[in-house]
This record gives sequence, C-alpha cells and structure tokens, in this order.
Amino acid sequence: MNGKDHPRPRRVVVTGMGAVTSLGADLDGIWSALLDGRSGVAEIRQFDSRPFPVRIGSEVPPELAGDDGRLLPRAARFGLEALRRAWRDAALDGGAGLDPWRSGLCIGCSSFPVMEDRVDNVRGLLDGDRLHTANYLQEIRRRPELLGQRDMAAVSALLSEGYPLRGLSMTVQAACTSATQAIGESFQAIRRGEADLMVTGGTDSLLSVACLTGFTLLGALSAWQGDPAVASRPFDRKRDGFVLGEGAGILVLEELEHARARGAEVRAEILGYGSSSDGYRFTDMHPEGLGAARCMQAALASAGLAPGEIDYINAHGTSTPLNDRIETLAIKRVLGEHAYEVPVSSNKSQLGHLICAAGGIEMILTVLTLQRRVLPPTLNLEHPDPECDLDYVPNRCRPAEPRVALSNSFGFGGQNGTLVVRRWEEA
Repeated sequence: MNGKDHPRPRRVVVTGMGAVTSLGADLDGIWSALLDGRSGVAEIRQFDSRPFPVRIGSEVPPELAGDDGRLLPRAARFGLEALRRAWRDAALDGGAGLDPWRSGLCIGCSSFPVMEDRVDNVRGLLDGDRLHTANYLQEIRRRPELLGQRDMAAVSALLSEGYPLRGLSMTVQAACTSATQAIGESFQAIRRGEADLMVTGGTDSLLSVACLTGFTLLGALSAWQGDPAVASRPFDRKRDGFVLGEGAGILVLEELEHARARGAEVRAEILGYGSSSDGYRFTDMHPEGLGAARCMQAALASAGLAPGEIDYINAHGTSTPLNDRIETLAIKRVLGEHAYEVPVSSNKSQLGHLICAAGGIEMILTVLTLQRRVLPPTLNLEHPDPECDLDYVPNRCRPAEPRVALSNSFGFGGQNGTLVVRRWEEA
C-alpha cells in the first residue's frame, strides 16, 4: 500500500467550553481574573480545617456547586454544570441534527466522593469507608445514586443523562493526567472516524478530610502559613508544594466538517496527543524527565510538528520542588535551545491543582491564550531557581501571538499526557 492509499486523518476542533472553578464559572470572568493576577486560593470552608497543618485550598464557591435534589458527589455536580455551559457554548441546545450514536463522552475523574457539604444528609449512612448497612439498606430504595458513591464511572453516566450522547462512553482515571488523557482519547476517536462529536475533559473534588490528610502526610501540599494567595509558587526557588483545588473543565470536540455543517464557531484545532508512563516510582517523576519528554515528543509526532513550531506551553507546574525542576528539564530535552524562546506558564499558581480535572481547565485556558493573544502569568514567582531557567511569564500577563501550544499533565504513578493545539485560522 503506498502513501496515497492511506486516508487523510480527520481534523478535530474545539467548539464548546465550560468550567467551574474557584474563580467562578463564567469563562470571561475566569480569564479576566487570571490576567488581573487574582487567586482562588483561600481558607477551606467545607469543613473545619483549623486542626490541620494545611488549612487552605482552591474551593468552588457554594453557589456554583449545583443542586438538582440528588445526593451527588461534588465532582459530579461540578461536571454537570460545566457540561451544561460547554453544551450551550457550542450552540448545541436541543441537540438538533446530532447523530446520538456518533456522539460520545469521555471524562476524567477520581473515584473518591467528597460530600462534606452534605454531611447531615449522609450521617448514619457513610462514615469514611465504613458503611452502616442497616441505614444504607433503608435509604438505597429512596436514593439509588448512593450506589455510585464509590464508582467513578457513575460520573460519566450521570453527565450523559439528558444529552444525545449514546456513542463512545469512557471514564479515565490517570491521577493528575486524567482530563488530558480523556481529551486525547476523544481526539483520537474522532480522528479515527469512530465519533463525530465528543464531550470531554475532567471534573474532580478531593477537598476532603481524608484527602487533605493523605496529601499532607505525603509532604505534597504547601505548608505556607501566610496569605493563601501566595501559597502556590510554581518554578519559584521557595516553592514547597501544591495547593489542593477542585472544579471542572469540559470541552466539546467535533470533526471539522461536522462542525461546519451545523454552523458551529470553531475555537481551536487539536493537532496531536501523546501519552507515556515513567514506570519509575508511584509518587515521583523520573529524575531525568524521560517519561515527560517522551510524552511531549509523541504529541509532536502525532501533530506532525517540529519542536521549533511550538510558541507556548501551558505547564503542569504544580509548585512542588520535584515536578517543576523535572518538567523544566523535560521541556529543554524536547525543544533544545528553542526552549529558551518559548513562554511557559502555570495556571495552578491561581487555581491550585484540580487533580483529575486539571488538564480540562488548563486546556480551556490554553485555547483562550491562543484565541485572545495574551499569555496568562505564573503568579508568585519572586525568587529565581537556577534549575528552573525558562521564561515562565512571571507575575504579569503579556501580549503575544502564539499559534501552536502544548498543554502538559504529569500525574502520580508517572502517567503523562500532552496535547497540541493550534489557534483557529480558517485560511
């Protein structure tokens, strides 16, 4: 078979975006807050965090948590609200003209329910991981959603209810890379011709007593005791850990001709996706950044691009001493000298780390960076680190003309994902 016999890969575009974050749910509002240097990090309100050494988080405001009367985990409620906004942004209300069997859903989320804000509703049923059987049996007939409290696939099932999404359905759990891998798998499904439209991204909430305790014991969280807005300091020499966040970032992806046929507005084009595993240590990246570098290289190969064609990188940038140094090393390994010409920024400096949802909101912000031709800043970068020596857009946004960007996610267990996205230009 010669090259002419291979079908040309289908083009995949972004036509809708929706988010729920500590800085709000309106995309214009979130974007303005980022450019203005505002932070969503504050003292935790869901439970009394005063006894903990870490008392801060990037928490979604109560009015954005959503409530349809069901006993749903916060992640599910965030995802439902973000999906509603993305669906509307894509001008899909009513779903007219969609083939539901070629429209699917792939969501990254965690399997740990967070329900502290409804503790009165579940007292007597759930006590950590212990189940009060007698009370549970009495309640399960009245509240069948309790069956989904330990099942991450339930989030995808809940999100598909009420939408014409009857095709490909997947749930991705790859730690901090979950949403990026979900977007990547959705991109591949459309590119291969298995779907015409995919709802994808991630939703998560690990702001719970158990998770705050676990991440604190691992030494992963910032122990900063001053102004909460200063706690997340990616690439800064004095960084000491990430800030736990919550929220959702949902995108609508479509095959280009499918989007054109219904007159959809195209936000950006996804060109490539790469995934890899460090296979090194559960809580640490490979010290030479081999997995992260391989992931970025695979994404560039998928996009058919050379390293010199990258104009911007939305970094994983967690604010942990290890991650930021190794991500910097991996970027230099992939881009060579060009790395010093490419601006890199971390939204986690303002939104915290949304864990399984991080790649979703960061992909949305990468698209906005390309569309609006402004680079969001990396806040709190005051003390240069000789091992983090790239252009991290410190503290202030910057006008620019990026055409092609990478969005990186590197998770626990060495699970890596990178997306390549291009500013939409019809010509």
